[in-house]
Amino acid sequence: MIYRSLLRPLLFRLEPEAAHNLATGALRYALRTDAMRERAALHFHRADFGDLQRFGLTFKNPTGIAAGFDKNGSVTAQLAALGFGFVEVGTTTYHPQPGNPRPRLFRLPLDRALINRAGFNNDGAEQLAKRLEGERPRSCVVGVNIGKSRIVPIEDATTDYLATFDLVYHVADYIAVNVSSPNTPGLRELQQRDALSNLLGALEARNRELAARDKRVPLPLLVKIAPDVDAHELEMIVSVARERNLAGIIATNTTVTRTGLHASAQTIESIGAGGLSGAPLRARATQTIAALYCLARGSKLKIVGVGGIFTAADAWEKICAGASLVQLYTGLVYEGIGVVRRINEGLKETLDREGFRTLDEAVGCRAEELNRAA
Repeated sequence: MIYRSLLRPLLFRLEPEAAHNLATGALRYALRTDAMRERAALHFHRADFGDLQRFGLTFKNPTGIAAGFDKNGSVTAQLAALGFGFVEVGTTTYHPQPGNPRPRLFRLPLDRALINRAGFNNDGAEQLAKRLEGERPRSCVVGVNIGKSRIVPIEDATTDYLATFDLVYHVADYIAVNVSSPNTPGLRELQQRDALSNLLGALEARNRELAARDKRVPLPLLVKIAPDVDAHELEMIVSVARERNLAGIIATNTTVTRTGLHASAQTIESIGAGGLSGAPLRARATQTIAALYCLARGSKLKIVGVGGIFTAADAWEKICAGASLVQLYTGLVYEGIGVVRRINEGLKETLDREGFRTLDEAVGCRAEELNRAA
């Protein structure tokens, strides 16, 4: 495989954030025109899942790119051409912000993992909306992930989220509310019941207001949660999500834990704080998905599974646990752009081999078993 044998070793010689910027710049240039993107799509869009219906939207396949890769909507159309069924841009904030000081992105190759403490570095929601207005992918769902501006006190978070929501509402197919990044001080406090209910309630009300103004249906609202929550907190989150009429839950964000890593203790200590993503998160995220699925059964809530997806088998595990859609980020860094096609083709082969007529039949087929084993 060319990426693993040639391109990845070259990229991994660079500082991680520099490698990311180089890769996204190359992707933007290589697929800069509609014609180029159409040719790429012919190669990468192969597996046929029919039209997947999720919270009122139609997806060509269940595999998406998670927030964090395309923070500013600069390569959204290019990512769609690589075979992703949906692209989630952001996290974006109302106020443009530089994020935390560099270096803030680190690789753990022995663990197939990343640690980041980026801190929502982005150009701001206004600029993101302008980019998506000018260059939006065709036939691909686009979600916008919104977060709290760092300069805004936590007690004013709702006003800040609403201001961001107003700016991106018209360019989003769905909105993901990020209350779980470990890299913005105090943000995870918004996962507590009263704070979460108040925030989501205000966004739901604004969503209905704007939809009525524009004579359209409200946007699907999802919330992105941390993997570092216990069973009681998961039950609370599902309860609030139901009360606030959310469309789904994205499980999970990065973790602050560092257990079971192959990287040396000295390496981990030298990196310091940040959220861990990649293979070490796989089992924890899968277990969270299974618990959420069992708690949400009977509701309209859909689960988007993310955490440690590198292969079709990893994605299949998340689907069997209860995920209706899956997302990856770290897997793209380690496996290259062909990973999306391999995952989708592998999922289609697995569906046929396991005797499922549709993807929906497989969703949650092992959730009870996984939940009991926890």
